[in-house]
Amino acid sequence: MSRIPLINPQETHGERQALLGQIHSAFGATPNMFRAVANSTAALKSMWGAFGALGGGVIPAKLGEQIAVAIANRNACGYCLAAHTALGRKAGASSEEMTAAQGGESQDPKTAAALRFALRVVEGRGGIADADVADLRAAGFDDEEIVEILAHVALNLFTNYVNVAFAVPVDFPGVKLR
Repeated sequence: MSRIPLINPQETHGERQALLGQIHSAFGATPNMFRAVANSTAALKSMWGAFGALGGGVIPAKLGEQIAVAIANRNACGYCLAAHTALGRKAGASSEEMTAAQGGESQDPKTAAALRFALRVVEGRGGIADADVADLRAAGFDDEEIVEILAHVALNLFTNYVNVAFAVPVDFPGVKLR
């Protein structure tokens, strides 16, 4: 049971209802995470805006979802692990690729470098070394992509913390944490 109410889109109004309508249109349903965040219109607007901005960025959706599952697994966020595993499959990742990403691994060297970097950022609470950025450049990422990877990390920390702190019920097919 969630520690905060899950806002019913039909029982709200104004900007909050409009945002929840956009989310419903994008997913075909209104995921519980967004219903929890909708307790604050500003937080919902921030989260939904970040998803939209990063969805239109230079990092491919598949890599964004692999980053998300690595961070979700690291933070023991079953909600995000389930949601991003499903979204990763939709973005073209195989089950094996998503399972490997949970552990921060990939057969693709460029993806593996991004996952290692993302987990170092999380584990170091942002405190990384020059070599961590150099490793991304050596793997073929440019500065725009590097900053965007960090933005994916930040967004996923926000979503992980929402779901873990508020015990948001998972409404995606469950995935076992590693």
